[in-house]
Amino acid sequence: MPFFKSHPADAGPPAVFTAYPEIYQHWARMGEALMNGPSPLTPGEREMIAAYVVGLAECEFAYVAHSAVAYAWGIEDGLIEKLIADLDGAPVDDRFKPLLAFVRILTLTPNQATQADADAVFDAGWDEKALHDAIAVTARMCFMQRILEGHGFTPMTPERAQERAEKRVKLGYQNLYPELADSK
Repeated sequence: MPFFKSHPADAGPPAVFTAYPEIYQHWARMGEALMNGPSPLTPGEREMIAAYVVGLAECEFAYVAHSAVAYAWGIEDGLIEKLIADLDGAPVDDRFKPLLAFVRILTLTPNQATQADADAVFDAGWDEKALHDAIAVTARMCFMQRILEGHGFTPMTPERAQERAEKRVKLGYQNLYPELADSK
């Protein structure tokens, strides 16, 4: 049950976003640009990173939601679980391993990120834009974890997550919330 009595039992981020559009209309636009805008990382890869972050952070609501979106974008079903369990042994292109290792450090022990960690990402062939985007996705998901956990939202069902994932792929981050889409 959410901590706020004004939220329904099955509330999630839309309850917060629509209650405070003056704040979250900007968040929705930023989310759209970050997750679906130009990037060396595909939208599916960015969703994979998002789900990886919240999976590491044990935020079940966001993990269920963003894993479903990553899989809706074509990421191999079950890959995120494998990345969390064993990044080095996970069946992902070796190029992603230093990028995801950086994301892991940034998620779990951010003050321990080093130049060597960043250099490993660059040595794997990623440019500064790719690392920036991975950092920004990580920061976005850490923020969202605090919104979700701070409001006491309970995880959504996998079925609801799948339905919302298909809408997110089709509509994006801003248009998923009509109340925020037209706000400027």
